[in-house]
Amino acid sequence: MTTPARPLSVHDWDVLIEDFQDSGAPRDWFTSVFSIDSLPDLALSSLLKKEFPLPSKLSILVFLDEFSETLFDRRGDDTFDRLVDALRAIVQSPTDGSNGLKEQALISFTSVLVAVGSFSVRHVEAVVDLLLALVNRPNHGFDRQARAVACECLRQLERAFPGLLSDVAGHLWSLCQAERTHAVQAYLLLFTTVVYNVVNQKLKVSLLSTSVPLVPFNAPPHLGQSQGLGPDQKELRRTLAFMLESPYLFTSCAMMEFMGMVVPLASALELQASMLKVQFLGMIYSFDPMLCHVVLLMYTQFPDAFEGQEKDIMRRLMLLSKETQIYLAFRLLALHWLMGLFNKVMLSGEVGKRKSVLEMGRKFHPAVFDPLALKALKLDLLVQCYLGLSGGGDNGKSAGELLQECLVSVSDFKWLPPWSSETGVAFRTLHKFLISASTHSDSDPSTTRSLMESSLFQNLQGLLVDMTSQFQILVPVVVSFIDRLINCRKHQWLGERFLQTIDEKLLPKLEKSCLLTAYFPLLHRIAENDTIPPSRLIVLLTKFVLTLVDKRGYDVGLKLWDQGTEVLGICRTLLSHHKSSRLFLGLSRLLSLMCLYFPDLDVRDNARIYLRMLVCIPGRRLKNILKPADTVSPSTHSSAFFTVQSPRFRHDPNKSWNLSSYIHLERVNSLLVKQSWSLSLPSLGVGNEGYSIIESKVQVDEVEPESSQELLRPLPDSRRIESGKPTLRVMDAKIAEILERLRRYFSVVPDLRHMPGIKVRINCTLRLDAEPYSSIWGSQTQSPELDKVDSSPPALFATVVKFSSSAPYGSIPSCRIPFLLGETQWDKNVQGSLDIVLLGDAPKEEEKDGLGGGASVTVELEPREPTPGLVEVSMEANAESGQMIQGKLESVPVGIEDMFLKALAPLDEREDTIPNYYSDLFSALWEVCGSSSSTAHETFALKGGKTAAAISGTRSVKLLEVPAETVIQTSELHLAPFVVAITGEQLVNIVREGGIIENVVWQDEEEGGGQGTASSSSMGATGSNRDPLRLTYIGYGDDQEVPMSRSRGKLGKIKMLMFLPPRYHLLFEMEVGEGSTLVHIRTDYWPCLAYVDDYLEALFLL
Repeated sequence: MTTPARPLSVHDWDVLIEDFQDSGAPRDWFTSVFSIDSLPDLALSSLLKKEFPLPSKLSILVFLDEFSETLFDRRGDDTFDRLVDALRAIVQSPTDGSNGLKEQALISFTSVLVAVGSFSVRHVEAVVDLLLALVNRPNHGFDRQARAVACECLRQLERAFPGLLSDVAGHLWSLCQAERTHAVQAYLLLFTTVVYNVVNQKLKVSLLSTSVPLVPFNAPPHLGQSQGLGPDQKELRRTLAFMLESPYLFTSCAMMEFMGMVVPLASALELQASMLKVQFLGMIYSFDPMLCHVVLLMYTQFPDAFEGQEKDIMRRLMLLSKETQIYLAFRLLALHWLMGLFNKVMLSGEVGKRKSVLEMGRKFHPAVFDPLALKALKLDLLVQCYLGLSGGGDNGKSAGELLQECLVSVSDFKWLPPWSSETGVAFRTLHKFLISASTHSDSDPSTTRSLMESSLFQNLQGLLVDMTSQFQILVPVVVSFIDRLINCRKHQWLGERFLQTIDEKLLPKLEKSCLLTAYFPLLHRIAENDTIPPSRLIVLLTKFVLTLVDKRGYDVGLKLWDQGTEVLGICRTLLSHHKSSRLFLGLSRLLSLMCLYFPDLDVRDNARIYLRMLVCIPGRRLKNILKPADTVSPSTHSSAFFTVQSPRFRHDPNKSWNLSSYIHLERVNSLLVKQSWSLSLPSLGVGNEGYSIIESKVQVDEVEPESSQELLRPLPDSRRIESGKPTLRVMDAKIAEILERLRRYFSVVPDLRHMPGIKVRINCTLRLDAEPYSSIWGSQTQSPELDKVDSSPPALFATVVKFSSSAPYGSIPSCRIPFLLGETQWDKNVQGSLDIVLLGDAPKEEEKDGLGGGASVTVELEPREPTPGLVEVSMEANAESGQMIQGKLESVPVGIEDMFLKALAPLDEREDTIPNYYSDLFSALWEVCGSSSSTAHETFALKGGKTAAAISGTRSVKLLEVPAETVIQTSELHLAPFVVAITGEQLVNIVREGGIIENVVWQDEEEGGGQGTASSSSMGATGSNRDPLRLTYIGYGDDQEVPMSRSRGKLGKIKMLMFLPPRYHLLFEMEVGEGSTLVHIRTDYWPCLAYVDDYLEALFLL
């Protein structure tokens, strides 16, 4: 193998481990320099370096363990030789506080041997020899934890290769007797595993002999082979007796492992189970679920040994489920155990034991304040006990009483919403009580008729009728309960019988009820069942309609229409499922009543249709007509009458080529600068300075980059942080405060890679000029003049406006306009003479027409870069004649001012502190966007924490030779939402009097002490000489200050913060003077400076 050019640094290992965790393989930065086969050698060499930090070594060991199959599969013996040598070097190194490294090395290298099968036996022997040498030092206190880990590693090797340590079992027995520290648990488990494998593999070895030396270790020749004889029974009994003397040394989890091996050994020796019961039965009275599970494991393995103690075990489990101070999961587990024991008792043939145990369980009722999950399991337990005692048949009056007692604990369901958990548990219990005695198997001897004749079914019928009549909120649940029975082939009769009972007992109670609408779902089910006579239902509906007519009169409302429609729906259901002769008399009276007197006209018309169908159409044909659309079979007629197509008009391209001459899509707010070019650069690294997106250490997934998302590309080598160069850290309190402020801010900025970005919406208006449209497509009226009273303007229907752009704006959703009316009165002279139309004029014209003024269209962009551009527009529409209109419209320009958005604020920021938040954010961004910022290498995690951003800013200046009044008025008109702070007493007073800019930070004196004093005194009435202001120009080479004179009479500063989606910023600091203003500009996206200069000139100088 070729020696690598250079070793991997700590940073390289961190990035490499992240790459493997994300995709399971290294990325290009590694494979272009190294081979993946060299990874194990690189890892082992890094582990042996003393200067390597301990956390990095631990990460490398975990990495080798996690990806062992990828790194070590099909490797040669040389790789595993170096692996064993590295393990020996780490374990035999002097103890200097690196015990954690030794223990992790033992675990990781053992895991590699267990997971990978391409090594030889000598490598296993070398690792086992090293582990045995470490284990063979009992009672050494300083390394007891390492010895325990070594025992566990040996145990895992023994489990992977059964019989590996069978020849040294005697030495392990001696070590178990000699160890006195807490590591004795690991020794005992190791020895028990070896004995278990010897018995299981039937190996002919001595368990107590020490004739074979412990070290150096040699693998037994019979490894993986069974000799068929097994160990000496006397030695095995002695060994088992020794192991049974030490359970008190185990924790609960270790006891679980121990008993999982001891119980099979006891079975193999045909040991009396009473010995195990006497020693371990007391653990059932502990509050540890693992120890209780050990006892239940013995009970299932040796049921005869626990004869007569089943009730004691079950009573203990019942008490555990009632203990409120223990965890709910343990209480639920106790109930599951109890249900399993009940099933075991029910399957046994002893009637007396079965009856006594089930009677005890039957008295186990849920408490009112038990958690709902516990109530559900206890109710299931009661149902199981009831079925065990009744044998699936009738149990007399006690069945109904038991059902009522069960529902007491969940009685809240009568007042809770139908979707509540309590309601679900209550009706689940009812269903279990009803059908648990009858399975869905065809071989089950129990019949539905026997269930219908039981007293339980009779009591349940009365219970459902009473609940439905008293609590209308339960009607949907009762309907679902009955539907579940009807949809079951075995229990369909039960559901039909429930409906018959409701028809007989519930409908008479509803005749005087004003809340019949709540029972409409139940009435639909009754109408669908043809075994129930429809007379009661029709009479009930007739009385309900009479009540509506008497109380409402002819006061038509939506609620009345809804009630009438529901009644007609039930009538339709009756017509679809019953014979017409059975319905004719009563249903014709009901429909006639609704035709004549029902207040709603639509309901009366529909009732008249149903009445005519009932009178004129025979029953079988009527049912076919009333079938739902998805159940109607296709027509078998092949006549042309059934294949006639509606006339379709083809698209005429000759008429659509100049579509933009009479269909206009115009911006509501015109741009100040009509940009004719666009500078778009990848946002991954904008020149030497800019905004960079890098993968964060907390990234958890991998997103495939799209061609349109250039910012997702890997960083170039010039922008990467060198692996050997430490990241720049905070040196003082000021920078620490700035970084904390920016981290909090960027945590709410959306990550464009993993979630939707911030939207930019441009409001436009779509207009149709009637005159040119009619001249091309033809007028719809005979009058040649569109402005006459009897002529109607043209219209477009089902218009779809589609957008596309070559600029990085993402996918732009289309807009649908159902109806667009042509405009006949539009002052073209005014429109042609003005490049910018006042916004106040168009709404006035729209308000006059009501339908005029065009349709509102919103262009929704999701910018990948904050650059101007053009959005191309195409449309499709239908003319009044059915003609298809297709073509392109004029493009919609997008300017840099469209990208100006207000910066995001955290949700937990109080409203009264928002101004201070924006001011502090401006100060922080102003600092980090400076060329001399000391935070250039800091990264800030975006929302979601999967991607981090690094800021490197640029700054510029712009001198505006305009008076202060113009600057203030223009800022209030166009930039007021972005102002975060105003400084200077004179400027603060002027802006406050305007009353337009609010909720900003007002500072009477500017920052910087002496500078603020000079500013406040410069506007005195004396008009004394003032120091000249100096403009500093910063070049791209060495910083050179070029003094430039500017206007005197400084009033103050206006600070503005604009957010540029997806995650950039533009900052203005305007030094407002009497005759000129100097604008300091800073940004973290330098291409926007190409547009800012023109924007400021158009904003202030035009």
